[in-house]
Amino acid sequence: MAAEARSPRARYREQNRAEIKAAALQQLAEGGVQAVALTRIAKDMGLSGPALYRYFAGRDDLLSELIRDAYDEAAQAVEQAAAPPDGEARAALHALADAYLGWAVTQPHRYLLIQGAPLPGYEAPPDTLLRARAAMGPFLKVFAAGVPTEALRPVVEEMTAWVRKEEGVADWLAQHTGLAPHDEAAGVALAGTVLAWSQLHGTVSLEVSGQYAGMGHRARTLLTAQIDTLADSFQL
Repeated sequence: MAAEARSPRARYREQNRAEIKAAALQQLAEGGVQAVALTRIAKDMGLSGPALYRYFAGRDDLLSELIRDAYDEAAQAVEQAAAPPDGEARAALHALADAYLGWAVTQPHRYLLIQGAPLPGYEAPPDTLLRARAAMGPFLKVFAAGVPTEALRPVVEEMTAWVRKEEGVADWLAQHTGLAPHDEAAGVALAGTVLAWSQLHGTVSLEVSGQYAGMGHRARTLLTAQIDTLADSFQL
């Protein structure tokens, strides 16, 4: 298998796949997901339609690759966020949130591909769920040390029930925290992460889609206040 990967044919195939994806990303940036057209990509690359389908089974297959790449890069951006000294949970939350916002505003077309309105008729492959969760994984570890206020108890209880019911969620939690589903902190970690995810995407989506234009604040200022408020709610 390794020898095949190094063969000229394999390298040529990967190069063409990379060029096709780059062309699709350019179309995505220019006109959104509806602008991605394999026939136009084939024409620009000097390929026939059938030749292009040797690399991707169709537009949905190509979109799935772009979605996988976007999730992976978003997760990498968050994971590479500067790690504050141990014990500074609040600083860690700010670093993670800032990293995600920074990735989204520099890659708005890719952010909207994975977090914008769903494409009618398109079904993302199951493995994209794991990739989507990866970007939120580092938040789990931070919130595991939290002590939620009484007002957050209903969320914690629902998250506790969720992790005890869903094996995939339990695996995700254990990967990032080492917690088992019946650990008391399991529901707390999930509650904080889901709340952070909700606030993060609300602010980031509005910023990326231009909804804050003309308003008197910056998205980062708003996100900083939201993260501080959330950290207060978990006594971090």
